[in-house]
Amino acid sequence: MELVSELGFWQRMAETRGEVVLFFSSAGCHSCRIWRKLLAKLEEQRANLQVWEIDAGVDMGITQEFEVYHLPALFWFRDGQYQRPIQVEARVHALEQWLDAHADLPPEELP
Repeated sequence: MELVSELGFWQRMAETRGEVVLFFSSAGCHSCRIWRKLLAKLEEQRANLQVWEIDAGVDMGITQEFEVYHLPALFWFRDGQYQRPIQVEARVHALEQWLDAHADLPPEELP
């Protein structure tokens, strides 16, 4: 899992191949700690997946751009294109099923 910032975010995303789960979190968020562990495990299991974490309290510009109102917030990108927000229970198996079920859907517009 890599901590990223809003600086150069869009250029880097455009150049990235494979899947990226963008994870908005905050230091004091208990649910974020649970998701951080789950996402680290998922990243180990899926060779083509990267997890990028954004501290919502530090990088407020991109947090507002994604219209994040609660934490944690997860968004899925594939080959640099925004796919959709991720809304699933906090279990590795459930997240894997969600990603597989949405794999053939076309990209969506950003929030």
